[in-house]
Amino acid sequence: MSKSESRKAGSRAGSGVSFLTALLLFAASLSVAGQQVALSANDLAKRVDDHYNHLQTLKASFKEQYDGLGMHRSEAGVMMLRKPGRMRWEYQSTAGKVFVLDGKYAWFYAPGDTQVQRIAASQLDDLRSPLRFLLGHTKIESELQGLTLATGPGGTYTLSGQPKGQQKRIAKLSLTVTAAGAITGILIVEADGAETRFNFTDEAANTSIPDAAFHFAPPAGVPVVDALPPV
Repeated sequence: MSKSESRKAGSRAGSGVSFLTALLLFAASLSVAGQQVALSANDLAKRVDDHYNHLQTLKASFKEQYDGLGMHRSEAGVMMLRKPGRMRWEYQSTAGKVFVLDGKYAWFYAPGDTQVQRIAASQLDDLRSPLRFLLGHTKIESELQGLTLATGPGGTYTLSGQPKGQQKRIAKLSLTVTAAGAITGILIVEADGAETRFNFTDEAANTSIPDAAFHFAPPAGVPVVDALPPV
């Protein structure tokens, strides 16, 4: 082999080593990167906090399912939130049924009811109330005790914990969350084993929502009854 051929062969061999080394380094970097993007429950909770703390209003379609005490109920509608302290659940599957939180009171009414139920917002203990923390300054770690994280389908995650102050009624609350921190589902497991699921789609952040959406006027002739606070 001539000196020229020898130099070319050495060059090819050196290129092969360099290429192999580069591949190994790239694979190692992917491994390290994978470790860096691995989320903890606290990491994802902070993403949820950040996502909702930048919102002033939120509108989304919802589906609600209840299973318990030998019953199954499924409903759907539109949910609207506005900071501070306002919420409306408008049930399209039961025309006229609403749950409205106007900042001071929560109102419950469905067509055919003989009365409108009202309760002070500060005393509200309702299965829709876990979303109330989104109406203020969100801090998931302060809302849920024993926070855990599990991976879910389609790149989603599940944050689960025990809602503080609701130990007698709710055994577990699980949030289905995207990697960006948006909540797409809620599972509420009550102490008696009953389960309520909320699934959310078509989220519209900081959209215009009229003031009237968070005002409830009792139908003419239907009395308002102040509901008893939770025991």
